[in-house]
Amino acid sequence: MTKKKVSVIIPTYNRARVLKRSIQSVLDQTYQDFEIIIVDDGSNDNTKGVVNSFNNEKIRYIRHEENRGPGAARNTGIKLAESDYIAFQDSDDEWLQWKLEKQMKCFEASSPQVGVVYTGLWRVRGNKKFYIPSHRIAKKEGDIYNIICKGNFVDLPGTVVKKECFRKAGMFDEGLPQFEDWELWIRISRYYQFKYLNEPLIMSYHTPGSVNEQGFLAEAEATRLILEKHIEEFERDKKLLAQYRYVIGNLLCQSESIAEGRMFLFKAAKLNFSPGYVASLCASLFGANFYSKFAKFRDWMYLKKGL
Repeated sequence: MTKKKVSVIIPTYNRARVLKRSIQSVLDQTYQDFEIIIVDDGSNDNTKGVVNSFNNEKIRYIRHEENRGPGAARNTGIKLAESDYIAFQDSDDEWLQWKLEKQMKCFEASSPQVGVVYTGLWRVRGNKKFYIPSHRIAKKEGDIYNIICKGNFVDLPGTVVKKECFRKAGMFDEGLPQFEDWELWIRISRYYQFKYLNEPLIMSYHTPGSVNEQGFLAEAEATRLILEKHIEEFERDKKLLAQYRYVIGNLLCQSESIAEGRMFLFKAAKLNFSPGYVASLCASLFGANFYSKFAKFRDWMYLKKGL
């Protein structure tokens, strides 16, 4: 097969019921210089049958014999890709048909320092949809290193990445239970600029059992590992360090790891004696059940205030 310009990597695990829509939305692109690498991460459903039903030479199917996680599945795809550009699609998402065309045109018009072009998307939950990234994020392109350290706003299925970025910054950290895309952007943004297309070119559907839906404990562990991995950067900004210690503590308390969570909340309040941090720390003293009710009320108040 002739070398393609873009390799589209789709990791999947027991998603046969939604995978067909995802694959078809890639095949329907107006930009056709691509291959699709589907990495089946140890599924025990009819994933292979769904892939074979396309009978399309653009599609390559690779299977892990055991489930290794989305980071490992994507790394397998990157290693097999021969293209100069890598795109990522999730098995439950849908691309609009001109997504790749617009991104590749953007690369052509951009400087060599641009390593990632990403788009907006609609996150669909039931009958509601939310635009990502939020309008509250002022700086979305160029040198985004400082702002991406504050939290992720670059959604993986919205990206096309130069393959050289992985050679320079490394691939996905397979040791992370979640947020492996955010941690990757932190590393890539040290060396490359990002370009943002401000239009929704993806429909991202929330479906139970997705690869990154693992609960509070996994979120806390992933955040802790990322904090430790990039501690020198976070220590330059004490408020940011306090924020992530608070995030970890809050998640741990909600997963009933109340003693460990309280320790992180204490460290957060010690760095930044804010009313919110102190209130959460005090709530943790009354046990996991009380904290869970407190967290629900606190989050409801934030939503009511539009925070």
